[in-house]
Amino acid sequence: MNERRTQFQLLFTRRLGPLFTTQFFGAFNDNLFKAALTVFFVYGGIVAAEQTDLAVNAAAGLFVLPYFLFSAMAGQIADRVEKSRLIRGVKLLEIAVALLAGAALYLQSLTLMFAVLFMLGFQSTLFGPLKFSILPQHLHETELVGGNGMVGMGTFVAILLGTILGTLIGGADAVSAWLFALVLAVAVSGYLASRWIPKAPASDPGQSVRWNPLPLTWEVINLAREKKSVFLSILGISWFWLTGAVYIAQIPNLTREHLAGDPTVVTLFLTVFTVAVAIGSLLCERLSGRRIEIGLVPFGSLGLSVAGIDAYFAIEAIEGTGMRNAWAFLAADGSVRLLIDIGVLGICGGMYVIPLMAFIQARTPENRRARIIGANNILNSLFMVGGAALAIVWLAFLDLTIPSLLLTVAVANVAVAAYIFGRVPEFAMRFLIWVLSHTMYRVTHRDLDKIPDKGAAVIVCNHVSYVDALLLAGAVRRPIRFIMFKPIFDIPVLNFVFRTGRAIPISPRSVDAQTYEAAFHKIREGLADGDLLCIFPEGSLTKDGEIGPFRPGIERILEETPVPVVPVALQGLWGSFFSFKEGFFRNTGRIWSRVQVIAGDPVAPTQATPVALREKVSALRGAVA
Repeated sequence: MNERRTQFQLLFTRRLGPLFTTQFFGAFNDNLFKAALTVFFVYGGIVAAEQTDLAVNAAAGLFVLPYFLFSAMAGQIADRVEKSRLIRGVKLLEIAVALLAGAALYLQSLTLMFAVLFMLGFQSTLFGPLKFSILPQHLHETELVGGNGMVGMGTFVAILLGTILGTLIGGADAVSAWLFALVLAVAVSGYLASRWIPKAPASDPGQSVRWNPLPLTWEVINLAREKKSVFLSILGISWFWLTGAVYIAQIPNLTREHLAGDPTVVTLFLTVFTVAVAIGSLLCERLSGRRIEIGLVPFGSLGLSVAGIDAYFAIEAIEGTGMRNAWAFLAADGSVRLLIDIGVLGICGGMYVIPLMAFIQARTPENRRARIIGANNILNSLFMVGGAALAIVWLAFLDLTIPSLLLTVAVANVAVAAYIFGRVPEFAMRFLIWVLSHTMYRVTHRDLDKIPDKGAAVIVCNHVSYVDALLLAGAVRRPIRFIMFKPIFDIPVLNFVFRTGRAIPISPRSVDAQTYEAAFHKIREGLADGDLLCIFPEGSLTKDGEIGPFRPGIERILEETPVPVVPVALQGLWGSFFSFKEGFFRNTGRIWSRVQVIAGDPVAPTQATPVALREKVSALRGAVA
């Protein structure tokens, strides 16, 4: 595996740079042509005035339709064929579509223009599973969040630039010549960039490709449903696209009817929202510590609802008559509050969707990853159509207002989040761990790469506070199953986290022999399955800050299942809020404690005696308790 890099460093490597450039040009081209045709239909005279609404909505539908019809097939092909070669083929198809666009514009043929939109949607459908399934083949798992963040950022920026430039070109006098020249140039640039993408072998070369779209679509959706956490993550992403589609589609009419703003205000809102999503996407790597941190997803979801609800009240408080430009709008009372809400919506949206996509990539077997991403694209398109239908019913048939529609979506987001996080408690567990390690404690790590990435192993660690397990779970990239004292396991709220993480409660044999033996049975099973376990061999929290004697339980574990043992030390927790110093929960002066998690070299099971392991943990911790 190549050297692990930050997301910005990755952009200058062949592992991500050419793919990023290729997808950027593709997203830019799609939105450039869509936006230009939308304006051309309205102002160019090619469509009768009374037919413009029909033409605009038909154009949008034709672009989205291939995602529903062909995403399943695209996923099958992407699993079956070497991906870099397939990407080059898709980009050649885009050049052919650009030439067809030139003919459509030259002939002023509405039918050909619609055909071009459908073909652009088709080639984007083919590209979707490729760009996301190829990332785990070229990037290390610690780079996946950053890589997805860069791709997400690039996509949204390309959408914004393509939409703005397409709108300008669509209103120009020489729309045909300018639009054709630019679409062709961008398509060729995308193909040239794709030639630098490294090879990515087929993940399932024996996969057969079938061409009947409806049964195939249902088949890949059922394939995605086999793993509940993955399928609910797909639903979460699809809900994000529904929310984003509803918000973005309403911005022009919201600006004109409720905020007295001209098109420059629309551009201002779209720019703030898109740049904010890009920022949120890039923040994921830093906030997650370069791991797939699904704890960010509830945080992002909460931000979406809070900002969406506040945006409703901000809109209702803004007054205006006539029509004002962006500068005049910015000077009006309440405008900054609304822009902040839009910015928070974008940032939280990026923090919500990027970890979910990385989670799907990491939790899906390689031989079906592209098909699962195809299922994701199918549901995304269905949800976006559902969002459009909701808006039509809300505004046209029920005759309700745009602000009330946006408020309803923000409130519904709470219910959607509650459903997803209730069905997959891992999200809520990781959220609690992330909040703890980023609020009450300032956690740093050292040498945690000494903990094996795969295979059975046991971590031994000193025991200082009630939240030791949570801090370790937040620091170590692999899921850890903790062997912990049953009274701590039973603490309310924390018990939810421990149960979700499949912790193993244990009691002294003299106190509860049944729990003691059941714990060792689960330990044997876990190590046989290749799990990473953690035990606090002291058996109880330190009462004086010193590391107590290690009990012989670790010896029994290794006798029954010999595995490597990794000594780990927690440094800086003594005297913090959850430690025993001066009594529990009394050290309020150290709410934001500096804590360091330090790992040592793995110890062979034959040398892992309680005395030797205690010495190693003590040496790692040093004098700072």
